[in-house]
Amino acid sequence: MFFNRTLIRHYHKQRPHKPTKALLRKRIPFVTDLKDIQSPDEALALFRDYCETGGFKHDYPSYSSLIYKLARRRNYEAVETLLQQLQHYNVKCKEALFIGLIQHYGKSGLPDKAIELFRKMPSFDCYRSLQSLNTILNTLLENGRFNDADGMFKSCSKMGFRPNAVTFNIMIKGWLAKGEWDEARKVFDEMHEREVEPTVVTYNCQIGFWSKRGKFSEAKTLFDEIIRKGKKPNAISYALLMECLCSQEKFKEAKKMMFDMEYQGCKTRLVNYGILMNDLAKRGNFNEAKSLLLEMKKRRIKPDVVMYNILINYLCKESKVGEAYKILVEMQVDGFEPNAATYRMIVDGFCRNGEFDEGLKVLNAMMMSNHCARVETFCCLVVGLIKNGKMEDGWFVMEEMVKRRMCPDLGSWEALVASTCGGDKSGHVIVTDLVSAS
Repeated sequence: MFFNRTLIRHYHKQRPHKPTKALLRKRIPFVTDLKDIQSPDEALALFRDYCETGGFKHDYPSYSSLIYKLARRRNYEAVETLLQQLQHYNVKCKEALFIGLIQHYGKSGLPDKAIELFRKMPSFDCYRSLQSLNTILNTLLENGRFNDADGMFKSCSKMGFRPNAVTFNIMIKGWLAKGEWDEARKVFDEMHEREVEPTVVTYNCQIGFWSKRGKFSEAKTLFDEIIRKGKKPNAISYALLMECLCSQEKFKEAKKMMFDMEYQGCKTRLVNYGILMNDLAKRGNFNEAKSLLLEMKKRRIKPDVVMYNILINYLCKESKVGEAYKILVEMQVDGFEPNAATYRMIVDGFCRNGEFDEGLKVLNAMMMSNHCARVETFCCLVVGLIKNGKMEDGWFVMEEMVKRRMCPDLGSWEALVASTCGGDKSGHVIVTDLVSAS
């Protein structure tokens, strides 16, 4: 027995590690170097440098990595040039590249470019799956191009697509966003005709439609239909009903529904607590809202930044910025990193209260965390600090603003400087300096 154990230990010690997929995958020098570059011009220059290197040929990973980087920087002219090269050199492309680009075009408000790329995909010898169709439909709806999305949806069969539940869900959401309940139900009926099984998401879209209108009875009917069809409502299903109850000032019923979830086999999620937190804070019940945070911790449900931000937002609206700041400290003690919104609400709150010294402290913490305030916040702090005789602090904020290339137009600066310098000639000098610095 001792010998066997010794042998096993020796074997484990001597046996070489099995190579991971990452180690087996061939490293591409260009892709590795590209990761460290932020500037689109530098990225393109690196791409050209590698082209001029003897024996190196760009392939799909090189092209796709560069295209993604350029798309994130919205340099679509360069993106299209690279797409032409892909076609010219017959580089085999993956569908993921086009899906990502369609999404980028959508976020940049370029739905026509997204449509054009979707239609061109076959010319790149790239198979268009339902994922591509669903992506373009969603992109069109997000950009207010409902008629184009509807036309494409109706042409699915001609394009060789058989819509799935995701496709139908997108179109149902589109109709509901327009307030067209009857049209949405027609799409829902078409799902059944085509033997596509509705999902919980399908029902949640419709529950949300009625919940937002305060129609609890209609929403609950759909909720019950999920159960009748042998499916299980999820945390979102419950959250939508809870939101409706809260809108009707039925907080207790909403809270009871949340605790009943677990008995029905549905785990309580942050979204459910978020509904209750929002309702309590909105009604000014801050002590109860704080108790809800404690209750979450007791139940081992970790609050997230959004939960804290809900409470901070309403505290600041009620001019209780000191209490909001305590929540900020508490969340940091609990190991949560405040996000840009957290800091902005508190800095703006202190500014509204005329507590500019406190606002500057939070602004400093914000900038140390690599977050940035709004232009209006910087201006408000500058004015407030200088009016209170804190010239050095005011100039510090102004310099930080200029460093970030955040500068209002000339008229705004003149109004700002006039309020701080009493309209004397030095104000115009400051304006000139700031405009030239920007």
